[in-house]
Amino acid sequence: MDASPPPPSGHDQPVSSLHRPIAVFDAGLGSYSAVELLHQRLPDRDIVYLADRASFPYGAKDRAELLSVVERAVRYLAELEPCAILLASNAPSVTILDDLRGPAPIFGVRPPVREALGVAGEVAVLGVRSLVESAELAEFLRAEAGADNVRVHAVNASSLVELVESGDFLFRREHTSSVIAEFLDALLAEHPGIAAVTLSSTHLPWLRDYFERARPELRLFDPIEGVVDQIRPLSMPGSGIVRGLVTENERYPASEFRDMLARLEIDLALESVVIP
Repeated sequence: MDASPPPPSGHDQPVSSLHRPIAVFDAGLGSYSAVELLHQRLPDRDIVYLADRASFPYGAKDRAELLSVVERAVRYLAELEPCAILLASNAPSVTILDDLRGPAPIFGVRPPVREALGVAGEVAVLGVRSLVESAELAEFLRAEAGADNVRVHAVNASSLVELVESGDFLFRREHTSSVIAEFLDALLAEHPGIAAVTLSSTHLPWLRDYFERARPELRLFDPIEGVVDQIRPLSMPGSGIVRGLVTENERYPASEFRDMLARLEIDLALESVVIP
């Protein structure tokens, strides 16, 4: 991602003081890359970020359970009167986004396949295993690509996601460079026609610099880029404050999430909440 100053954390301001914020949520850490990009592009907008750790991981749930937990998060965020809600997770964006309803427009992050096909011969859609092996993604790619679907390859990039979750991409840079270079070498050996890659996990934009150094000839497409342009006309000026909310359970305590933020040097006012 492009370098940008850290967003104002608003430690002394309650979430209720935010003015028609953009609400961003997911179950994991990767979605904070969407928060950073939104703040970079819309610096005077207020943003509230919900890390729904009590429901982690979204990608491992069946459709009915996933729809239930995501709808619950949407109802909770709706009470903050957001101008827009962003489901910043690729798997539920592909599988259940069209079933969600709320008082504010709800957006997701889906592979920008048509855009990528417009500039490349073949396209790799990188995501976690649960997404790339799903029937829903296969149907989405058929709908988006049509007859060009043979030029699109869904690729399991879970090993790269782990580089972000573990913090290796910050603290083991040579190791991270090696893993990504080997991954791309293997990918292009199997599909030499690939010229574009969609970063279809919210973790993967954190690794953009590594991708560009390893294979500068590849075009990279971040699904969140187009969503920012859709949210922009709906958003309203505020104080440029970013506030964080986190749910927890015994397996995924809020303290662990705070530690993850600290490891990534993210200064975010974070409040523990319970979603009824």
